[in-house]
Amino acid sequence: MSTLTPVRPDADVAAAGKPRRRPWTMSKTAVNGALVLATLYTLLPLGWLLTASAKNTADLIGGRSLGAGNFHLGQNLHDLATTGDGIYFRWYLNSLLYAGIGALLCALICVCAGYAFHVYGFPGKEKLFGVVLLGVLVPTTALALPMYLLASQLHIVNTYWAVLLPSLVNPFGVYLARVFCAGYVPGETLEAARMDGAGELRTFWSIGLKMVMPGFVTIFLFQFTAIWNNFFLPLVMLSDNRLFPVSLGLYSWNAQTHAFPEYYPLVVTGSLLAILPLVIAFVLLQRHWKAGLTAGSVK
Repeated sequence: MSTLTPVRPDADVAAAGKPRRRPWTMSKTAVNGALVLATLYTLLPLGWLLTASAKNTADLIGGRSLGAGNFHLGQNLHDLATTGDGIYFRWYLNSLLYAGIGALLCALICVCAGYAFHVYGFPGKEKLFGVVLLGVLVPTTALALPMYLLASQLHIVNTYWAVLLPSLVNPFGVYLARVFCAGYVPGETLEAARMDGAGELRTFWSIGLKMVMPGFVTIFLFQFTAIWNNFFLPLVMLSDNRLFPVSLGLYSWNAQTHAFPEYYPLVVTGSLLAILPLVIAFVLLQRHWKAGLTAGSVK
């Protein structure tokens, strides 16, 4: 006969009621502390930029950029607007032209391509899409020289087109557009539009594009940020400083600070103004992102 081991209910209850101690790495204090450190690490450069943009040349060179006194923001803005006959704001407008028009057209092209890859079937579709994905693996610096040679053959070097045209191509944007179309463009809706007599172009423009608008905004913001921060392509393509974007213009000023220290406040103040379009774009368009994140959760 087998021997039964007596069960001690009081011991089991005590063991079940005893809370298990989490490791210190998962405690609320450790997690909150890590988040605070990450936030400070992220905001510290922005805080330095805010205070340093109001300092003069002596304060910046003397390491007093984080001090509370000696604010010269008004003078720095005046110098920024008058140096080189206001060349900085010409660079600013150039960046808005490159980034605004380039990102808008690029997002539209990517959505059109992603929509076509999702909706239509044609021979070699997946192989062609694989070739598009290969473009994601190629670094932009490796393409700078071939693009310069192509631009030279087309006689568009040192023009707006030399920077604008390459910005219209974004393989990763095509991939994102196809993913968004697969999630937000049901085939039943497109079939219903075709049965009502709508052509393919009208179906895309009136139904498909509106349904995939969160993806359009996402691609636009990604490309706007990439073009606004682009440095190497304008450096290769442009030699006329009147065509420079703000990133290349500030670099040219920063390269002269050893000989002309008065450019230090201009570079710092110009850098502060240069981040404003990115902040404004993300703040104004964030509701489209939120709509995209919640669109599939409600039937």
